[in-house]
Parts: sequence; C-alpha cells; structure tokens
Amino acid sequence: MRPAFEPGTQVGSPADALAVLTCVKAVKPPIGKAVAGLHKWGTLMDDTLKSKILELLEQHRLMTIATNRPDGWPQATTVGYVNDGLTIYFLCSPQSQKAANLARDGRVSLTIDHDVSDPMAITGLSMAAQAQPVTDPTEVAKAMNLLGKRYPEYMSLPMPEPEEIAVYRVLPKVISVLDYSKGFGHSDLVMV
Repeated sequence: MRPAFEPGTQVGSPADALAVLTCVKAVKPPIGKAVAGLHKWGTLMDDTLKSKILELLEQHRLMTIATNRPDGWPQATTVGYVNDGLTIYFLCSPQSQKAANLARDGRVSLTIDHDVSDPMAITGLSMAAQAQPVTDPTEVAKAMNLLGKRYPEYMSLPMPEPEEIAVYRVLPKVISVLDYSKGFGHSDLVMV
C-alpha cells in the first residue's frame, strides 16, 4: 500500500491536510495534535530538508527556548544545546523558573539562528517541540558526553553534581526552516 503523501509533498489544501492529519494521528497521536493547530500547511520531512536541519543544528551552539509560565506569559531563555540527530539536549538548574515551567507543561518553542549583516543571508530554525526530563543515567551520560565534545573549553571547569543539574530532551514536532536566500521571509514548514 502506497502512502497518500510522499516525503517532501507540498500540503496545500485543507483536504490534503486532513489526509495527512489522519495518517499522522493514526501513527503518532501527539504529533497529530500539534499539527492540527497549524494555520499554514507545511511539507512532510524529506532527506534534503532533514540534511538542512541537521546542518543548521551542527553550525550553532545556542538556542532560545520559550517555556510557558504559570501566568500564561511565555518565558524565553538562551541556553547551550547539543543534538543527536533531531533530538536536542540542554541543561538547567532544577530550581530554575524554566524547570518549574517544564514540570507543569513540556511544550516549548525554540529558535536557533545567528546575526548576519545581509538580511538575505538569514538562515535558522524555529521549532514547536516537547521537552522531557532525562532521568535514565545512560542517557544523561550520553548528553553530558555530547556536551563535552561540543563545548571542549568547558571541560576544564568543575563539573556540577548530578543533583545540581536537570537534563532535558527536546523532541521537535514542527520545524520551520528559515532560508532568506530563497526569498525574503522564506521558510519551509516541516512536520516531524
């Protein structure tokens, strides 16, 4: 049985989107919920877009992550990150407002980009994602090893004790790939 939409297929009508949502909900219900809230139809992930996303993740080390505060206002914070494919890891203090926000609501938005002098050279990523605390010691060690490789200059600093840090795994659900070289404001919206 051939899928209704191949990766990279442009989803341009409500009927197309409904077909995609039906497929997505049947396979991964949380993704279907995230996609159902979109106002602009996007494309399904293909190898070219995935390569571009991974390239942008590897080019940078900082992201701005927005969590949901108890009063309803978003809280945006800059944090260092590492990634293993499309899975992103970051650390924060377990006593931080960010950790409290994530304990209540794991939905996040994040951006990864950099400043350029030519506006037509803007590239970056914007994501709707789910952040989850990492509690498995093996996965924590993996994230810490990735951090050591990405930030070698920090390895000479004293390492925090395990109770002094919280490690989070960020799983993208919807990714906007910004590339102004394709036109001012151009982005490809990708469902993961």
